[in-house]
Amino acid sequence: MPPPPPTLDLTLIVAATRTMGIGRSGTLPWTGLKREMAYFARVTKRLPASAPPTALNAVIMGRKTWESIPPRFRPLKGRLNVVISRSAAPAAAAAAHEVDVETNAVRVASLEEAVRFLEAWPRPLGRVFVMGGAQIYGASLAGREARRVLLTRVGEPEFECDAFFPLNLGQAEGWVKRDKRELDAWVGEEVDAGEQEENGTRYEFQLWEKEDQA
Repeated sequence: MPPPPPTLDLTLIVAATRTMGIGRSGTLPWTGLKREMAYFARVTKRLPASAPPTALNAVIMGRKTWESIPPRFRPLKGRLNVVISRSAAPAAAAAAHEVDVETNAVRVASLEEAVRFLEAWPRPLGRVFVMGGAQIYGASLAGREARRVLLTRVGEPEFECDAFFPLNLGQAEGWVKRDKRELDAWVGEEVDAGEQEENGTRYEFQLWEKEDQA
């Protein structure tokens, strides 16, 4: 008998070069992509139509990703911030139900603990996004919960990177690129079509989904 389907869907959201580079020296390889950052903020805040207005979306990230966010922007507002850190106390997730999510992040020790925490979260939960870094993306893709990737495909110039997204979309078996209509419907807005240019950097918004395996 096949295992039951996961109760929580994870959407990985990432900006990556054509070689799937996502970072250099602990930060983004590019700067000045304000429209792309605004897209990230809108999409990760926007609730699905099925969610009650009291719901919150969640963003899961590793400690280094959390620390790369300027302190004045932490936690990311309007979202439940879940930070994975090996130094998190084992009881942190249980105590996190009392955390004021507007001023603090929930800290857990692993992706598995993050998923368990969100499954038990007492408030209505909207969508759950994974926003990095590379190890957290890898752990997400290794599980059955990862269902889609919202990819900002960075074209030119080709940035030098030392951190990479662990899946080469376009070559990975079982992943399919959806068309713009499906992307628009999922994110809840009409996304700019084709390649965009901002401050000399070209990029395109894409949606990839995992095909159901027979």
